[in-house]
Amino acid sequence: MQLDDDLKQQLRRVLAAAEQVLPRPRQQLDWVQTPAANWRRHSLNGLLEAMEAIDTTELDELLGIDEQKQLVEINTRQFLAGLPANNILLWGARGTGKSSLVRAVLNRYWQQGLRIVQVDKDDLPSLPDIFQQIRHLPYRFLLFCDDLSFEPGEKSYKMLKSALDGSVYAAPENVLIYVTSNRRHLLPEYETDNLGAKMVNNEIHHGEGVEEKISLSDRFGLWVSFHVFSQDHYLEVVRQCVTNLAKKHGSALPWDSEISRAAIAWSHEKSKRCGRTALQFARHWVGERLLRQAEAADRPRADGDTAC
Repeated sequence: MQLDDDLKQQLRRVLAAAEQVLPRPRQQLDWVQTPAANWRRHSLNGLLEAMEAIDTTELDELLGIDEQKQLVEINTRQFLAGLPANNILLWGARGTGKSSLVRAVLNRYWQQGLRIVQVDKDDLPSLPDIFQQIRHLPYRFLLFCDDLSFEPGEKSYKMLKSALDGSVYAAPENVLIYVTSNRRHLLPEYETDNLGAKMVNNEIHHGEGVEEKISLSDRFGLWVSFHVFSQDHYLEVVRQCVTNLAKKHGSALPWDSEISRAAIAWSHEKSKRCGRTALQFARHWVGERLLRQAEAADRPRADGDTAC
């Protein structure tokens, strides 16, 4: 009997350890109610998990990037209509709205069949498994890699390159790949990259290292660039943000030179003029002013109550 009890305890320990390694039971996603999912890799395989929190940003809320919005939205509408469309690389400075634009497009079109599968860089080798899970579903998927870049020696970019290339690991007909990055070519660029370049018939021919870097970004049909704003553009975006936020809270704040000076000083502290900086300043300015107004409106009533 004692031997049986010891054996049971050992089996319990083995099973407890195995549960930490084995993947969780795969639950079928309800894509009807699931606009976006993450790919979660486990020790033996991976699975798609519904995103619990979805960014609620709408396209109309993204200010100062009208040209970029138009390019991405039209391409996505082509895709939803079953027409030819391109994979997209959205590249440029931080805080300029690249990721927010992709999520805003989802918010506008998910009820028309658009879905997102978000994949981290380290999980790119799992692309064939992801494609297998979604290729026969009656939805249009954006495979979304956010803030993607590769360092020298990393090999996972080759799987992305194959998926973009139309090779054996190509994305299925109901999948497009949208990637955001701070780097135009997704890989770091160095001064030494051009040391192997040579001039042929007045044209520069880069060395093999540069060609390898460019070859990845070249596989995206659309490059959508995002740059820091000029000061005038930045102030116009700030003005719209302040107006919209104040209106949302049932108020109105006049635009004047004081706000303009404060917005410029804010951008200097942040060292960047972009949509994120403009929105952060607007939240600070509008919130502070509306709080002052509310406290000033309450003060006379509080004084009167005390006097009574």
